[in-house]
Amino acid sequence: QVQLVQAGGGLVQAGGSLTLSCAASGSIFRFNDMGWYRQAPGKQRELVAGITSGGITNVVDSVKGRFTISKNTHKNTVFLQMNSLKPEDTAVYYCNAPIHSSSWGQGTQVTVSA
Repeated sequence: QVQLVQAGGGLVQAGGSLTLSCAASGSIFRFNDMGWYRQAPGKQRELVAGITSGGITNVVDSVKGRFTISKNTHKNTVFLQMNSLKPEDTAVYYCNAPIHSSSWGQGTQVTVSA
């Protein structure tokens, strides 16, 4: 099973930016779609952004124009650039690859203060 190691996250004021990364143990991002999910306290885990093996990206409406997903296949790493953060973005963020599989990163806390 692929190993996914996340980095980034932390505490930021509203309007600030953070970048999350997800490094894989193999060339999984070259051949598989992957996604970034988040889970806020008391809520279900939700898909926030996805990127296909061919590099086509998609984000949910609530983060459109603020979050960008990208990848570096040579470094087996996927990124989630988060700008104009809002308190409602506060959650634990997880990478998932292949998307909808049981392979998850360890989770990264993102806290946005008002």
